[in-house]
Amino acid sequence: MIDVLGGGVVGSVLGGAFRLVPEFLKAFDRKNERTHELAMFQEQCKLESQRGAQKMAEIGAQHQADLDVGVVSAFKSAIEQQTEMTKAAGGWVAGLSASVRPVITYWVLGVWSFIHVWYAYSAWATGADAKTVFLTMMSADFAALVAGTLNYWFLDRTLNKRGL
Repeated sequence: MIDVLGGGVVGSVLGGAFRLVPEFLKAFDRKNERTHELAMFQEQCKLESQRGAQKMAEIGAQHQADLDVGVVSAFKSAIEQQTEMTKAAGGWVAGLSASVRPVITYWVLGVWSFIHVWYAYSAWATGADAKTVFLTMMSADFAALVAGTLNYWFLDRTLNKRGL
């Protein structure tokens, strides 16, 4: 009788253990699912954050483009108003007004160029090599002055021809 009881107890214990194994496996699987869902959620949050940053950058770029268009439009409008006022004044006033920008351009570029030539000669006379003198002369300020002047005279004409 002990064998029957012992066999029944062992069978019950083994049966119960085998019933619990799937439950342990399900719990382990749910833990893995939660870990995976958490990782996916974190990746989705990163993606949404990047999308938001990209959208903000697009909005900033569009705003800057709108500002640039406004600045060019205001600049063009100011030139047109000045031209209309000088035409209305007529005669020598129109001629004087038309000569202001070229004269100032020649004066600024002439003075700036004279200073650069004088500086280059002085540096060369003291023994500086040509490369150093040239790189020092071609400063960011000089490049901006020349580029701005050329853009003003040539870009303005191009924009006027295109009706912009």
